[in-house]
Amino acid sequence: MVAFAVFLGLGHSKLKRQQEPLPFGGWLFAAHLVCMGAVTFVNLAALHGNAVLPDAGAGPVILSAVLLLGIALLALACVPLKVLIGAIRTTSPTWLYACLAGTVAWFLRIPSHSLWITSFSAHGNFLQIAAFRSVHAVLRIFLPDIIGDAAAFTLGTPRFTVGILAGCSGVEGLGLVLVFTIIWLWYFRKENRFPQALLLIPCALACIWLFNILRLAALILIGNAGAPEVAMVGFHSHAGWIAFTIVALAFSLATQKLSWVRKTPPRDSSPAGNTASGETSQGTSAPEELDRARGESPATAAYLVPFLAILGASFLSKAASGTFEWLYPLRFVAAVIAIWAFRSDYKKLNWRFGWVAPVAGVAIFLVWIAPAWWAHEPAASTLGSALAALSPSARVVWLAFRVAAAVITVPIAEELAFRGYLLRRLIRRDFDAVPFSQLTILSIGLSSVAFGLMHGQHWMAGIVAGLAYALAMKWRGRIGDAVVAHAISNLMLAAWVLARGDWAKW
Repeated sequence: MVAFAVFLGLGHSKLKRQQEPLPFGGWLFAAHLVCMGAVTFVNLAALHGNAVLPDAGAGPVILSAVLLLGIALLALACVPLKVLIGAIRTTSPTWLYACLAGTVAWFLRIPSHSLWITSFSAHGNFLQIAAFRSVHAVLRIFLPDIIGDAAAFTLGTPRFTVGILAGCSGVEGLGLVLVFTIIWLWYFRKENRFPQALLLIPCALACIWLFNILRLAALILIGNAGAPEVAMVGFHSHAGWIAFTIVALAFSLATQKLSWVRKTPPRDSSPAGNTASGETSQGTSAPEELDRARGESPATAAYLVPFLAILGASFLSKAASGTFEWLYPLRFVAAVIAIWAFRSDYKKLNWRFGWVAPVAGVAIFLVWIAPAWWAHEPAASTLGSALAALSPSARVVWLAFRVAAAVITVPIAEELAFRGYLLRRLIRRDFDAVPFSQLTILSIGLSSVAFGLMHGQHWMAGIVAGLAYALAMKWRGRIGDAVVAHAISNLMLAAWVLARGDWAKW
């Protein structure tokens, strides 16, 4: 990552002067899919006791070679070899500096580990020590019977105790925020003042550090209050991401709202421009005019807010849950509110659909349940037992919201975000000017990969689903085809889960 960043950073100006279209290698990408399919098949067969290759000797070597070949084919499909060689020649000797930077970063990994893996008496793990002492100081305000073992980094009460270990030191949050803030300032470098904008970076790092201390203190308080499962399963897993999201959002807003950081946007020079009221001469608001000035579409919020509302609601519902997400209906409610807020924008889209949509939906459903047919039995999941423990009325309400979200709000929100926004944003900044029928193979592939990675362990089926929904939309140039295909596959999957009790699919 360091090498790639150095290469793009130092070679960006030279590469920008020699822009040329990159033809996507369809056959190379198909060969990549064959390689990845072969690797997946071998791994699945081994998991079910049907070894295709030997576990030792040449077997792992062959599998690794096929995997590396698949990665190389994907790279060449996106960037042809001739173009890659030309880029290296154009940026010489930047490629050498990049390799050296990457090598140095690789060697620095070992001494950097001393920040959190050494003993308490060492001087290197100051982050872990600082986190332990800070959490202890905060808890003393609320828990007079707080017990802390500095040697073992354990902290808590007689009822609930946790260990402030390497992952709790805050180094991961600091790293994420540092990377995010640097990338953000670089991307919007023409719109911010320097070095004033750089002062926001230490502020963001301080905020994420304080959030980590509060997260650990709240975790112990929740466990001590009698909810250890919520503390260790839901809150522990998602509170950190909630904190990162809050800090990232606050940082992005600060770069746009603080006058001493943001450059003054150009005013409308037209005599009819109504700058006092915040409206332009064409009747657009000042934020919309600013979006257009930097090439971004003012329709971005309408495409992303429903999906972001679902993500935000999922953060809250999972953080307040244990092994069972009892607040799942919050996702449906948040999405409905967001969609209703932008209903006037959605009237401009074509929501009609044809025969391709249901066919694609059924095909993706079959792809999604294929592993279950292979295994001949549902995968293990605690959702079924958790639902069985609810009262009949509570079970029906929860399942109704789950199915309604899967069939109504999730298809609309995800298709708006991934096919409506991301797929076209990869083509042009003013994405809403790109017709749905004029999508590129590269944008379809990249947006489908992003969509698949969002589905965790079902990432491969998610990539295939993303490709199918995108092609269904491109067929007639209507987003309605993608939404209906998505809704039908989710509806059939919901029926499968309820009929067979294959709760792992949810």
